[in-house]
Amino acid sequence: MATALKALSWFGEDVCLGDVDSALARLRGEAAAEAASMRTSVMTHIAWVPAKWVKPARAALEGMAERHPSRTILLFPQPNDDDALDMDASLQCFTFGDKAVCAEVIRVRLCGERASHPASVVTPLLVADLPVFCRWRGLPRFDDVFDELVGVVDRLIVDSTEWPSDTLSQGYGELALRFERTAVSDIAWARTERWRRMLAAAWPFEAREISVHSTYAQAMLLGGWLRSRLGHDVEVEHQPADVLVSVHVDGVAIDAPPGEAPPSSDLLSDELDRFTRNRVYEDAVRAFATSS
Repeated sequence: MATALKALSWFGEDVCLGDVDSALARLRGEAAAEAASMRTSVMTHIAWVPAKWVKPARAALEGMAERHPSRTILLFPQPNDDDALDMDASLQCFTFGDKAVCAEVIRVRLCGERASHPASVVTPLLVADLPVFCRWRGLPRFDDVFDELVGVVDRLIVDSTEWPSDTLSQGYGELALRFERTAVSDIAWARTERWRRMLAAAWPFEAREISVHSTYAQAMLLGGWLRSRLGHDVEVEHQPADVLVSVHVDGVAIDAPPGEAPPSSDLLSDELDRFTRNRVYEDAVRAFATSS
């Protein structure tokens, strides 16, 4: 079992990027005095967090430090504020016997014009030679800001459940245009994995219609998945729910998967272990986007 050491932190207003590196070096020095052997970041984890997503983002990060000792860079865009770069950093270490792993969290408030050019802030903070993941909260605008960050990451993680239903088709179409530029994960897709296993176990079926009691994104992804796998049109009937409750194919109920659905933090943690493109997901997204 891991034992948490005390958390160490630093805060600075209107700072330069060198200040945070110096602060983290001091924090690592303090942590090293408590643990004889220390290992830090295995990746850089970026999160783009607009104001409405601050609380959910913090909740999702809880408990991840032990599983993924990374440098996490939380970007809080504040385009309506005066130009400034406010940052704070913290270090949390966990001991495993005589060894320790440490997670670094850098919180960056991108004020004014800084919010339009995140890559210029993020790039110097990346840990060299380690994979870079970006968790984008909410619906991206698919603009220059979005493409700047896509250009510096190895994997983009979204949750299309967070997107308004009336934007989903356009959003998937825009996302598909980026599939050749970076690997994409979708937590909404990950939430359907248990049900996709049950659907695969129930095959063969004709699947001319699928009825899904779930979020809109989950229903459309399941419909797109069947279209792409079976090679014919599948009509999707959607009954709204906050979670995936039931699936019927051609009027026949599919057995529910055993156990409880994993929490969002576990799903995000799983996506941070994936490094390659998911062609099946990409096919499902394209199948839905082109049919809408």
